[in-house]
Amino acid sequence: MADAHAIQRVADTVVERVRQGNKLVVVVSAMGGSTNALIELAGQISDHPKRRELDMLLSTGERVTMALLSMAIADRGIEALSFTGSQCGIITNDVHTDARIIDVRPIRVEDELKRGRVVIVAGFQGMSYKREITTLGRGGSDTTALALAAALGADHCEIYSDVDGVFSADPRCVSDAKLLDEIGFGTLEALARGGAKVLHADAVAWARRAGIAFRARKTGSQDTGTLVGAAGLEGIVGVSSSAQRRFLPPDASLDNLHGCIIHCSDQGTVIDSQNLHGELPGVPCQTLTAAGEDLLNDPKYLRNFLACIEPCLGWWATPFGLHARFGEHVDITELTRRAHATLVS
Repeated sequence: MADAHAIQRVADTVVERVRQGNKLVVVVSAMGGSTNALIELAGQISDHPKRRELDMLLSTGERVTMALLSMAIADRGIEALSFTGSQCGIITNDVHTDARIIDVRPIRVEDELKRGRVVIVAGFQGMSYKREITTLGRGGSDTTALALAAALGADHCEIYSDVDGVFSADPRCVSDAKLLDEIGFGTLEALARGGAKVLHADAVAWARRAGIAFRARKTGSQDTGTLVGAAGLEGIVGVSSSAQRRFLPPDASLDNLHGCIIHCSDQGTVIDSQNLHGELPGVPCQTLTAAGEDLLNDPKYLRNFLACIEPCLGWWATPFGLHARFGEHVDITELTRRAHATLVS
């Protein structure tokens, strides 16, 4: 949804799908760069804007897109109606700028689908149980789409972005990264929490809990992309990394870090500094993640991982991810390349 031309192109795709006999709910994100522009504008007004007011401001980006797409579809002879997150029944907790969906009540969406209309929904936002406008954090439109798909009992869900699907590593830094035909929920969630940008980790977690399989596809492409579901490839199937982490020792305060915790153990806490809205406690660090199905069932995966990452500052393991922490001096991009060549079959 980068610009007006992209919105027109999406409208063509939606109309084509409707004329094939499909009932559609389309969840949209803001136009390219608009969210960052709004954050910058807020910074010009206030050094410390209240998070409630930030939610009121940032939620307008998706509202612009939903209205424009609805207009474009209507001009093509198909009835369409746009809804905000609150209007379509997205209920969240009361944590501003990092809210979590706690319930979905899509009664109005179901009514309009029965009338044969296309429903356009503003992603990334909802309404708290206190009836306040909230936003879901970066990538929250993915979560909106999957939560609605689950609540509506949708036959199919597709998440569109500017990449072909899920790769075994970031293709911008690993030249031989492979496009995966399928991947398990747990594996993709581990990759996303480890720094992969293709999908929002909380969205994948919601799909896993709800059992909603979906496809990650490229906008405008005829390729089928990657199927994300309960099944997946065995062993380590991908690696991801992040240079934007902070490490907190075990006795550090975790106040005001809602939605930011990546890992807690007796070693300490690794947090994602991209979600902290300027709150940057702790020591800068980098992380590397190797992800796959049931990695703790076979000790060879852990042995191979540990041999690949030494020396590191600490490591931990989960059923779907093996993780290591490094200092700032490590070339995390080169390490990602080496880990991919060594670990991904």
